[in-house]
Amino acid sequence: MEDKKIVDLFFERSEQGIAELSEKYGPLLNRIAENILGSRQDAEECVNDTYLAVWNTVPPKRPDPLVSYVCRIVRNLALKKYHANTAKKRNSTYDVALEEIADCFPAAASVEEALEAKETAALINAFLETLDEAGRVLFVRRWWYSESIEALAALFQTSRHNVSVRLSRIRKALKKYLEKEGVSL
Repeated sequence: MEDKKIVDLFFERSEQGIAELSEKYGPLLNRIAENILGSRQDAEECVNDTYLAVWNTVPPKRPDPLVSYVCRIVRNLALKKYHANTAKKRNSTYDVALEEIADCFPAAASVEEALEAKETAALINAFLETLDEAGRVLFVRRWWYSESIEALAALFQTSRHNVSVRLSRIRKALKKYLEKEGVSL
């Protein structure tokens, strides 16, 4: 079913909208949440919470594209649950992915720094446009969807080493790009 028709079902307050959303994007949402949380049960809970959030926000919102909207919701819910689950311990699966790219971002502590973070986000989007499609896919799937090196190697039908080297080069290029644009790291 087309995304517009799914959104229309939510506007009609039809529970069929949730069923259609689940059928179309459920596996993707589960994968995103499970990549972050490392737990199938917690991932399912986040996905269900995502459906509830969509139910509560559509209407009045009319998300376009729908896939980005629901992926952002599930990711934010999974991150919130991840932080709650790991408040006193380190979970290497997600922390490793974030630590890989952490030196490319300044820490935001004030209003001025928060504005700089928005500008940095715009610069990152501009940087992503400089990459080839495979580079953009690697970047987003590793550092937005938290996919493992192994999963990326399987996706690109290459070795873990090849993926690691490519990600390392992308990180270095991002850091160089941000520094060239005046972002202090």
